[in-house]
Amino acid sequence: MGKSMNRFGICLIGSFVLPLSFAFAQQAEEATSPEYKKVFRFSIEEEIAAPAAKLTEMALEESKAWGADLVLVEMDTYGGAVDAADEIRTALLSHSTPVWVFVKNNAASAGAFIALACDSIFMRPGATMGAATVVGPDGEKVDEKYQSFMRAKMRETAERNGRNPNIAEAMVDGSVVVPGVNDSGKVVSLTSSEALEVGFSEGTFQTVEDMLNHYGLQGAMQKSYQESTLSSVVRFFMRPAVSGILVTIIFLGIIFELQTPGIGLAGAAALGAAVLYFIPNYLEGLAESWEILLFLIGLILLALEIFVIPGFGVAGILGGLCVLSSLVLAVSGTVESNDYSFPMPDLNEVVSGVLLVGIAFFASTGIALLLGYKLIGSALFRRVEVASVQGKEEGYTAHGNWNPQFLVGKYAETETPMRPGGTILLDGDSYEAVSLTGWLDSKCRVKVAGYTGFVLQVVPLDEPSPKA
Repeated sequence: MGKSMNRFGICLIGSFVLPLSFAFAQQAEEATSPEYKKVFRFSIEEEIAAPAAKLTEMALEESKAWGADLVLVEMDTYGGAVDAADEIRTALLSHSTPVWVFVKNNAASAGAFIALACDSIFMRPGATMGAATVVGPDGEKVDEKYQSFMRAKMRETAERNGRNPNIAEAMVDGSVVVPGVNDSGKVVSLTSSEALEVGFSEGTFQTVEDMLNHYGLQGAMQKSYQESTLSSVVRFFMRPAVSGILVTIIFLGIIFELQTPGIGLAGAAALGAAVLYFIPNYLEGLAESWEILLFLIGLILLALEIFVIPGFGVAGILGGLCVLSSLVLAVSGTVESNDYSFPMPDLNEVVSGVLLVGIAFFASTGIALLLGYKLIGSALFRRVEVASVQGKEEGYTAHGNWNPQFLVGKYAETETPMRPGGTILLDGDSYEAVSLTGWLDSKCRVKVAGYTGFVLQVVPLDEPSPKA
């Protein structure tokens, strides 16, 4: 009887305990299950410019298509262009799901601006964030109107995510006093511990995985943004440094082609650089078809100035303006305007384009001058230059009051190889001349087709010329 009562008691207790234990276990499982089932990750570890903005746009679009519950940005950047940073900031603030950022090492300048747009900030020990003063290409602080704009943007972004706007403003302007944070009058930069103390950071972790484990996300589905090869190549050629090099090559090619008429290595290099410059911007929607056409029209006008119209006049000036304008507009996006029936160029991007093209222009001019100076003194130049003196005893005569129009149509013979310049022998006199059809050997029959300055222009004859 006693054993039966014991068994009955155990069963009675079990009937209450087991359901309760299952309920507690279920509650514990729900408490430890991740709030975010799907985590999408991508990195911003480059200069903040148009390519970084495009990467962010594509990554956020893919996160939506995948159905991510959380977007995690891994950041390490020294900053970059304000317009591109503002584009990224806007995309992050308007994203439909929470966005976290993990600062691996640096979130400087425009990087800090972007980090403040994220819902939560996490940092690695030793990482820093701040120093968002707007500077120009030379590294010097720009006008107050730009600083004022950036201060307002930083304040508004910090307020959107519940952070101290005064600290955000002090990252731009050192004169903003924040007791305990900025008493020195210097622009604020926060270490990982300082950011945690003032509420700009939610935690400090050695790795991203440590941070995910801390929040119980180790079991969540994760997907990292994988950029296509084509997109990676396009973004590479859109980087400001690469674009600047391409524009420099374009200018150098044009400069050397102006010195040596005829499409040669310099012209081919310029055309190749132009293709690599325009096509990526066209694929990304920055360069329009008419901007590429404008560049081609500029080249045609320059070619007319070189081959058809002597000197450097209207065609050359218009051609140069077309080329410069197309290079600037190709890296400038457009904005819709209610006052116009067509999109207008984004003025901020136009300014950036002018700076890029201007720097490349002066760099190419300096390189051309340096190469010219080095080339003249090189052993290679001495091997191909004309070292002889064209003296009277050698048959050369000066033509002080000559009328070159009377020489047009006459037949002559190349006295030296034409590369494409050289000398011809006409009626017993030597004249400087340039071949309009490329290189010619010596003792080649030619006809005077025109002239420019004191240089005759000649074309080869298919048959021997009649004797004078």
